[in-house]
Amino acid sequence: MAETRLEILDRAFACGKSFEMKNGGCPQCTLAAIFEVLGVEDDAVFRAATALADGVGLTGDGHCGALSGGAIAIGYLFGREKKDFGDMMKLVPANLLAKELCDRFVEKYGSVRCRDLQTGFFGRFYNLYDPAELQAAFEAGMLDTCSDVVGEAARMTVDIILQAGRSSEQES
Repeated sequence: MAETRLEILDRAFACGKSFEMKNGGCPQCTLAAIFEVLGVEDDAVFRAATALADGVGLTGDGHCGALSGGAIAIGYLFGREKKDFGDMMKLVPANLLAKELCDRFVEKYGSVRCRDLQTGFFGRFYNLYDPAELQAAFEAGMLDTCSDVVGEAARMTVDIILQAGRSSEQES
């Protein structure tokens, strides 16, 4: 029996949360959950997501790595191909979907910036390069909280991808 849409979305959340709890690396964990649910395998894309953790390079200054992982998945599935590099209109579909993901993320969390999210969740930002700060972050519940964010980003992204896939199937 085929999974329902809700079951697929719940599995995306559960995979993302589990991957983050066990492995860390929010963009990779989000991407891995999305790819697992959709049956995609691409180690190069997975590897490329590594440096986007914790707002790019663990700085907190960029957008949430979980959001990055979702945007990468959208770009992977709907993005402009190299053969179309000169056609700027080929940028539009993936960017519209990524904007939808960003809008949903902001609606749920109030910001996309990792530092802002940490401050909202924990009352402060943690420098994850400092071992004492990393320990304090774990004690504050960062792993569990960020695992929920990863799961939610995976769920949001899969929902958008499934909706977009259905739309393009109807257009064909």
